[in-house]
Order: sequence, then C-alpha cells, then structure tokens
Amino acid sequence: MLELAILGFLAEGPLPGHELRRRVSQLTGYTRPVSDGSLYPAINRLTRAGLIERRTDPAAGAARYVLSLTAAGRADMLQRLRKPADHEITDYTRFYVVLAFLSHLPDAAERHAVLRRRLEFLEEPASFFYDNERPLRAEEIADPYRRGMLLTARATSRAERTWLRETLGEEPPVFEAACTDSDPHAPAAPAN
Repeated sequence: MLELAILGFLAEGPLPGHELRRRVSQLTGYTRPVSDGSLYPAINRLTRAGLIERRTDPAAGAARYVLSLTAAGRADMLQRLRKPADHEITDYTRFYVVLAFLSHLPDAAERHAVLRRRLEFLEEPASFFYDNERPLRAEEIADPYRRGMLLTARATSRAERTWLRETLGEEPPVFEAACTDSDPHAPAAPAN
C-alpha cells in the first residue's frame, strides 16, 4: 500500500520527500499513520529497485531532495493497479489507495476489472460477528454498539456498491433493488 501510494503520487509529478510524506499521510493517515520509519525505507527500496529517482534540490539546500518516477516505476505502478493483490481488494484502506490512482490505468476495461473484483467481494455475505459460520445481521445483535458497527458497515457497503455499479454501468440485482429496510451484505471486518 505504501509503495503504491509513493509511486502513484510521483506519477503526478516530482515531489520533495517532505511533500510526498504529507500527501501519503493525508491519504492513509487517519487509519494507518505513516511514520518516517516506514516511509523512508520504502523510498530507499524503490530507489534501489530503479523505480524512483532521488536528486538533490539545489534551491532547497543540500539536505533536501526531489523524488521522481522512472519509466520502470511507472510500469511497476501500472502493473500494481492492473492486478491488485486480494488483500488490496478486500481491505478498505488498501482498496482506497488503489482507487486513488486507478485513473492512471489508460485502459477502461482494466479499471473496470479492478472495480468488478471489489464489487464481487462486497456482494459476498459477511459480518464482523458470526454464529458458527453464519454471518450475523444487525437485527440479530442485542449489543447496541455492535449493532451500530453493523448498521454503519451496511450503509457504507450499500453506498459503495451503488457507486461501483453506476461506474460500471450495471443495474443492481433485483433482490437489492427491492430491499429497503435490510441489506444481506456487510463488508468483511477490516484487516489489521
């Protein structure tokens, strides 16, 4: 996720390290804070791999540098966007990093393939709480806070599925279009 965010922001133009850190933190910071201890080693890995280039910024002083994406870095970023790992589809924050840069894929069919994978995941019944293997629905939970989690997840999932279908030019399934008070789908518990 961090490497894709770095590559994605640099695809939009060269950035000094501190500005890159600010943008990555704004994208993921409230759910997954970005520390110098994770950002700068990732920058170093990407530089050693030839995916980004680091050069000093004479206008800002010797200790400052500017990062830019190489041709190999652009190709790597596009491949990461074309074929996100399963956990980048199922994890809310990781998927949003993919989504933030998906417009860099020049082929609409490739963008739609990624969105369809997310939609398929969201349409699978899931819950934060289970009775054996059966996902529990909000209406089956007595604890008001757990019920609140499920109701919030349901609303978020419903809104995301609606947007995905609109973007893909698809109609909602008949059972969902007729459903007003309940929703058979809730997103899976977020990964840690």
